[in-house]
Amino acid sequence: MKIDFRHRQAAHCENGATAGLVSHYGIELSEAMAFGIGAGLFFGYIPFIRLNNLPLTTFRTITGTIFKRVTRELGITITARKFRNPETAMQALDEVLATGTPVGLQTGAWWLPYFPEAYRFHFNMHNMVVFGKEGNDYLISDPVFPEPVICAGADLAKARFAKGTLAPKGRMYYLTHVPSDPDLPRAIRNGITASCKAMLKYPLPIIGVSGIRFLARRLVSWPAKLGPEKALLYLGQLIRMQEEIGTGGAGFRFIQAAFLQEAAAYLGDDFLTFSSRMTAIGDRWREFAVAAARNCKGRAGANDSFPAMAAILMDIASLEEQLYQDLNRAVL
Repeated sequence: MKIDFRHRQAAHCENGATAGLVSHYGIELSEAMAFGIGAGLFFGYIPFIRLNNLPLTTFRTITGTIFKRVTRELGITITARKFRNPETAMQALDEVLATGTPVGLQTGAWWLPYFPEAYRFHFNMHNMVVFGKEGNDYLISDPVFPEPVICAGADLAKARFAKGTLAPKGRMYYLTHVPSDPDLPRAIRNGITASCKAMLKYPLPIIGVSGIRFLARRLVSWPAKLGPEKALLYLGQLIRMQEEIGTGGAGFRFIQAAFLQEAAAYLGDDFLTFSSRMTAIGDRWREFAVAAARNCKGRAGANDSFPAMAAILMDIASLEEQLYQDLNRAVL
Protein backbone atom coordinates (compact mmCIF):
# COMPACT_ATOMS: atom_id res chain seq x y z
CA MET A 1 0.00 0.00 0.00
CA LYS A 2 1.41 3.33 -1.10
CA ILE A 3 -0.19 6.79 -0.89
CA ASP A 4 0.55 9.21 -3.74
CA PHE A 5 2.50 11.64 -1.53
CA ARG A 6 5.01 14.10 -3.03
CA HIS A 7 8.33 13.98 -1.20
CA ARG A 8 10.16 17.31 -0.83
CA GLN A 9 13.50 17.84 0.86
CA ALA A 10 13.61 20.58 3.49
CA ALA A 11 16.18 22.24 5.73
CA HIS A 12 14.21 21.43 8.87
CA CYS A 13 12.13 18.36 9.61
CA GLU A 14 8.96 19.81 11.18
CA ASN A 15 8.69 22.60 8.61
CA GLY A 16 9.12 20.03 5.88
CA ALA A 17 6.63 17.56 7.32
CA THR A 18 4.05 20.31 7.89
CA ALA A 19 4.47 21.84 4.43
CA GLY A 20 4.34 18.40 2.84
CA LEU A 21 1.16 17.34 4.64
CA VAL A 22 -0.67 20.63 3.94
CA SER A 23 0.44 20.69 0.29
CA HIS A 24 -0.78 17.11 -0.13
CA TYR A 25 -4.33 18.43 0.34
CA GLY A 26 -4.03 21.19 -2.28
CA ILE A 27 -2.75 24.19 -0.30
CA GLU A 28 0.71 24.68 -1.78
CA LEU A 29 2.92 25.75 1.11
CA SER A 30 6.69 26.27 1.11
CA GLU A 31 8.88 25.24 4.03
CA ALA A 32 9.59 28.89 4.84
CA MET A 33 5.89 29.76 4.83
CA ALA A 34 5.17 26.86 7.19
CA PHE A 35 7.91 28.05 9.55
CA GLY A 36 6.71 31.67 9.53
CA ILE A 37 2.98 31.00 9.90
CA GLY A 38 3.87 28.45 12.56
CA ALA A 39 5.87 31.11 14.45
CA GLY A 40 8.81 28.75 14.69
CA LEU A 41 11.38 31.45 15.43
CA PHE A 42 12.42 31.43 19.07
CA PHE A 43 15.33 31.48 21.49
CA GLY A 44 15.74 29.90 24.88
CA TYR A 45 18.79 29.14 27.03
CA ILE A 46 17.48 26.63 29.57
CA PRO A 47 20.38 25.48 31.79
CA PHE A 48 18.19 23.33 34.06
CA ILE A 49 17.16 21.08 31.13
CA ARG A 50 20.04 18.84 30.07
CA LEU A 51 20.72 17.21 26.72
CA ASN A 52 23.65 14.77 26.90
CA ASN A 53 24.27 16.21 30.41
CA LEU A 54 24.81 19.71 29.03
CA PRO A 55 22.49 22.77 29.08
CA LEU A 56 19.76 22.98 26.48
CA THR A 57 19.70 25.91 24.07
CA THR A 58 16.84 26.13 21.61
CA PHE A 59 16.53 28.33 18.54
CA ARG A 60 12.99 27.30 17.68
CA THR A 61 9.69 26.62 19.41
CA ILE A 62 9.12 23.24 21.00
CA THR A 63 8.44 20.48 18.50
CA GLY A 64 4.82 20.15 17.45
CA THR A 65 3.90 23.82 17.78
CA ILE A 66 4.69 24.72 14.15
CA PHE A 67 2.32 22.02 12.89
CA LYS A 68 -0.39 23.02 15.38
CA ARG A 69 -0.19 26.74 14.57
CA VAL A 70 -0.09 26.29 10.80
CA THR A 71 -3.12 24.02 10.76
CA ARG A 72 -5.02 26.23 13.21
CA GLU A 73 -4.27 29.44 11.27
CA LEU A 74 -5.32 27.85 7.97
CA GLY A 75 -8.53 26.41 9.46
CA ILE A 76 -7.37 22.80 9.10
CA THR A 77 -8.62 20.21 11.56
CA ILE A 78 -6.21 17.53 12.73
CA THR A 79 -5.90 14.48 14.91
CA ALA A 80 -2.83 14.09 17.13
CA ARG A 81 -2.27 11.10 19.43
CA LYS A 82 0.29 9.69 21.86
CA PHE A 83 0.48 6.09 23.05
CA ARG A 84 1.59 4.00 26.01
CA ASN A 85 3.06 1.04 24.09
CA PRO A 86 4.59 0.39 20.64
CA GLU A 87 2.12 -2.31 19.59
CA THR A 88 -0.90 -0.04 19.93
CA ALA A 89 0.96 2.84 18.29
CA MET A 90 2.00 0.82 15.24
CA GLN A 91 -1.49 -0.66 14.87
CA ALA A 92 -2.99 2.85 14.95
CA LEU A 93 -0.49 3.98 12.30
CA ASP A 94 -1.46 1.06 10.04
CA GLU A 95 -5.16 1.81 10.45
CA VAL A 96 -4.79 5.45 9.40
CA LEU A 97 -2.52 4.58 6.47
CA ALA A 98 -5.13 2.08 5.29
CA THR A 99 -7.58 4.98 4.81
CA GLY A 100 -5.14 6.62 2.35
CA THR A 101 -4.04 9.29 4.83
CA PRO A 102 -0.35 10.26 5.16
CA VAL A 103 0.73 10.38 8.81
CA GLY A 104 3.27 12.61 10.55
CA LEU A 105 5.42 11.07 13.29
CA GLN A 106 7.73 12.39 15.99
CA THR A 107 10.69 10.05 16.46
CA GLY A 108 14.12 9.59 18.01
CA ALA A 109 16.67 10.01 15.23
CA TRP A 110 19.18 7.63 16.85
CA TRP A 111 16.99 4.60 16.10
CA LEU A 112 16.45 5.31 12.40
CA PRO A 113 18.86 3.00 10.54
CA TYR A 114 18.71 4.96 7.28
CA PHE A 115 20.57 7.82 8.98
CA PRO A 116 24.30 7.70 8.13
CA GLU A 117 26.38 6.71 11.15
CA ALA A 118 27.97 10.15 11.42
CA TYR A 119 24.54 11.85 11.68
CA ARG A 120 22.97 9.54 14.28
CA PHE A 121 22.59 11.11 17.69
CA HIS A 122 20.02 11.13 20.48
CA PHE A 123 17.47 13.67 19.28
CA ASN A 124 13.83 12.93 20.10
CA MET A 125 12.13 15.66 18.08
CA HIS A 126 12.67 14.39 14.55
CA ASN A 127 9.56 14.63 12.34
CA MET A 128 8.70 12.69 9.21
CA VAL A 129 5.71 11.62 7.11
CA VAL A 130 4.81 7.96 6.61
CA PHE A 131 3.02 7.42 3.29
CA GLY A 132 2.87 3.66 2.85
CA LYS A 133 3.76 0.15 3.96
CA GLU A 134 5.17 -2.82 2.04
CA GLY A 135 5.35 -6.01 4.08
CA ASN A 136 6.89 -5.00 7.41
CA ASP A 137 8.63 -1.96 5.94
CA TYR A 138 7.30 1.60 6.03
CA LEU A 139 7.66 4.15 3.21
CA ILE A 140 8.80 7.42 4.68
CA SER A 141 9.13 10.98 3.43
CA ASP A 142 11.88 12.19 5.75
CA PRO A 143 12.26 15.90 4.90
CA VAL A 144 16.00 16.04 5.58
CA PHE A 145 16.75 13.38 2.95
CA PRO A 146 16.75 14.02 -0.81
CA GLU A 147 14.65 10.93 -1.62
CA PRO A 148 12.02 8.85 0.22
CA VAL A 149 13.43 6.19 2.53
CA ILE A 150 12.34 2.78 3.84
CA CYS A 151 12.40 1.74 7.49
CA ALA A 152 11.65 -1.64 9.05
CA GLY A 153 8.66 -1.66 11.37
CA ALA A 154 10.69 -2.80 14.39
CA ASP A 155 13.15 0.09 13.95
CA LEU A 156 10.38 2.62 13.44
CA ALA A 157 8.68 1.40 16.64
CA LYS A 158 11.94 1.92 18.57
CA ALA A 159 12.28 5.43 17.14
CA ARG A 160 8.68 6.28 18.11
CA PHE A 161 9.34 5.18 21.68
CA ALA A 162 12.89 6.50 22.17
CA LYS A 163 13.69 7.29 25.79
CA GLY A 164 15.21 10.44 27.20
CA THR A 165 14.57 14.19 27.06
CA LEU A 166 11.36 15.12 25.19
CA ALA A 167 10.56 11.47 24.45
CA PRO A 168 8.09 11.22 21.51
CA LYS A 169 5.81 8.64 23.23
CA GLY A 170 4.62 7.35 19.87
CA ARG A 171 3.22 10.73 18.80
CA MET A 172 1.49 10.77 15.43
CA TYR A 173 -0.62 13.38 13.66
CA TYR A 174 -2.61 13.76 10.47
CA LEU A 175 -5.05 16.11 8.73
CA THR A 176 -8.79 15.38 8.83
CA HIS A 177 -10.33 18.42 7.05
CA VAL A 178 -8.72 21.09 4.86
CA PRO A 179 -10.64 24.22 3.72
CA SER A 180 -10.49 25.12 0.05
CA ASP A 181 -9.67 28.84 0.46
CA PRO A 182 -7.75 29.67 3.68
CA ASP A 183 -7.01 33.31 4.59
CA LEU A 184 -3.25 33.29 3.98
CA PRO A 185 -2.52 37.03 4.64
CA ARG A 186 -4.21 36.81 8.04
CA ALA A 187 -2.26 33.65 8.85
CA ILE A 188 1.02 35.37 7.88
CA ARG A 189 0.31 38.40 10.06
CA ASN A 190 -0.65 36.20 13.00
CA GLY A 191 2.54 34.14 12.61
CA ILE A 192 4.70 37.27 12.68
CA THR A 193 2.82 38.65 15.69
CA ALA A 194 3.29 35.38 17.60
CA SER A 195 7.05 35.31 16.86
CA CYS A 196 7.46 38.92 17.98
CA LYS A 197 5.58 38.22 21.19
CA ALA A 198 7.72 35.15 21.96
CA MET A 199 10.97 37.05 21.38
CA LEU A 200 10.03 40.33 23.07
CA LYS A 201 7.42 39.66 25.74
CA TYR A 202 8.05 36.19 27.18
CA PRO A 203 7.92 36.58 30.99
CA LEU A 204 11.16 34.69 31.68
CA PRO A 205 14.68 36.17 31.41
CA ILE A 206 16.04 33.04 29.71
CA ILE A 207 13.66 33.32 26.74
CA GLY A 208 13.67 35.52 23.63
CA VAL A 209 15.89 38.58 23.29
CA SER A 210 16.35 38.64 27.08
CA GLY A 211 17.52 35.04 26.88
CA ILE A 212 20.21 35.90 24.31
CA ARG A 213 21.55 38.57 26.68
CA PHE A 214 21.30 36.12 29.62
CA LEU A 215 23.37 33.58 27.67
CA ALA A 216 25.96 36.24 26.79
CA ARG A 217 26.44 37.07 30.48
CA ARG A 218 26.72 33.38 31.42
CA LEU A 219 29.12 32.64 28.58
CA VAL A 220 31.63 35.20 29.85
CA SER A 221 31.75 33.44 33.23
CA TRP A 222 32.12 29.87 31.93
CA PRO A 223 35.96 29.60 31.88
CA ALA A 224 36.33 30.83 35.49
CA LYS A 225 33.24 29.07 36.83
CA LEU A 226 33.52 25.72 35.01
CA GLY A 227 37.19 25.48 34.14
CA PRO A 228 38.63 25.55 30.59
CA GLU A 229 37.72 21.97 29.64
CA LYS A 230 34.09 22.11 30.76
CA ALA A 231 33.67 25.62 29.35
CA LEU A 232 34.58 24.25 25.92
CA LEU A 233 32.10 21.40 26.38
CA TYR A 234 29.36 23.94 27.10
CA LEU A 235 30.45 25.98 24.09
CA GLY A 236 30.53 22.92 21.85
CA GLN A 237 27.02 21.96 22.96
CA LEU A 238 25.81 25.48 22.22
CA ILE A 239 27.08 25.65 18.66
CA ARG A 240 26.06 22.03 18.03
CA MET A 241 22.48 23.01 18.86
CA GLN A 242 22.89 26.18 16.83
CA GLU A 243 24.37 24.68 13.70
CA GLU A 244 23.34 21.01 13.62
CA ILE A 245 20.24 20.15 15.62
CA GLY A 246 17.09 21.20 13.79
CA THR A 247 18.90 23.55 11.39
CA GLY A 248 20.30 25.82 14.08
CA GLY A 249 20.12 29.45 15.09
CA ALA A 250 21.47 30.96 11.91
CA GLY A 251 19.56 28.51 9.74
CA PHE A 252 16.24 29.37 11.36
CA ARG A 253 16.97 33.08 10.85
CA PHE A 254 17.61 32.41 7.15
CA ILE A 255 14.35 30.46 6.88
CA GLN A 256 12.50 33.32 8.59
CA ALA A 257 14.12 35.72 6.11
CA ALA A 258 12.78 33.58 3.24
CA PHE A 259 9.34 33.66 4.88
CA LEU A 260 9.40 37.47 5.13
CA GLN A 261 10.43 37.65 1.48
CA GLU A 262 7.40 35.53 0.51
CA ALA A 263 5.22 37.58 2.88
CA ALA A 264 6.05 40.72 0.89
CA ALA A 265 3.78 39.46 -1.89
CA TYR A 266 0.84 39.66 0.53
CA LEU A 267 1.80 42.45 2.95
CA GLY A 268 3.90 44.89 0.91
CA ASP A 269 7.46 45.61 -0.17
CA ASP A 270 8.54 46.76 3.31
CA PHE A 271 8.84 43.10 4.19
CA LEU A 272 11.66 42.71 1.66
CA THR A 273 13.69 45.07 3.84
CA PHE A 274 12.75 43.09 6.93
CA SER A 275 13.91 39.96 5.11
CA SER A 276 17.32 41.51 4.39
CA ARG A 277 17.74 42.54 8.03
CA MET A 278 16.89 39.01 9.19
CA THR A 279 19.47 37.57 6.79
CA ALA A 280 22.11 39.90 8.25
CA ILE A 281 21.20 38.67 11.74
CA GLY A 282 21.64 35.09 10.58
CA ASP A 283 25.10 36.03 9.33
CA ARG A 284 25.97 37.36 12.80
CA TRP A 285 24.89 34.05 14.37
CA ARG A 286 27.19 32.28 11.91
CA GLU A 287 30.08 34.58 12.92
CA PHE A 288 29.50 33.58 16.53
CA ALA A 289 29.48 29.88 15.60
CA VAL A 290 32.74 30.18 13.66
CA ALA A 291 34.50 31.86 16.60
CA ALA A 292 33.14 29.23 18.98
CA ALA A 293 34.27 26.42 16.68
CA ARG A 294 37.78 27.86 16.57
CA ASN A 295 37.84 27.76 20.40
CA CYS A 296 36.65 24.15 20.46
CA LYS A 297 39.34 23.14 17.96
CA GLY A 298 42.12 24.95 19.84
CA ARG A 299 42.54 27.51 17.05
CA ALA A 300 41.16 30.57 18.81
CA GLY A 301 42.58 33.89 17.71
CA ALA A 302 42.79 37.20 19.54
CA ASN A 303 39.21 38.08 18.53
CA ASP A 304 37.70 34.77 19.59
CA SER A 305 37.81 35.17 23.38
CA PHE A 306 34.74 34.42 25.49
CA PRO A 307 34.13 38.16 26.09
CA ALA A 308 34.40 38.77 22.33
CA MET A 309 31.87 36.02 21.62
CA ALA A 310 29.57 37.43 24.30
CA ALA A 311 29.80 40.83 22.58
CA ILE A 312 28.54 39.25 19.35
CA LEU A 313 25.56 37.80 21.22
CA MET A 314 24.79 41.19 22.77
CA ASP A 315 24.89 42.75 19.29
CA ILE A 316 22.57 40.04 17.95
CA ALA A 317 20.14 40.68 20.81
CA SER A 318 20.00 44.39 19.95
CA LEU A 319 19.52 43.73 16.23
CA GLU A 320 16.76 41.18 16.83
CA GLU A 321 15.00 43.38 19.40
CA GLN A 322 14.79 46.29 16.95
CA LEU A 323 13.64 44.09 14.09
CA TYR A 324 10.87 42.39 16.07
CA GLN A 325 9.64 45.76 17.31
CA ASP A 326 9.48 47.05 13.72
CA LEU A 327 7.79 43.88 12.49
CA ASN A 328 5.24 44.02 15.27
CA ARG A 329 4.28 47.57 14.30
CA ALA A 330 4.11 46.60 10.61
CA VAL A 331 1.49 43.89 11.13
CA LEU A 332 -0.76 45.78 13.56
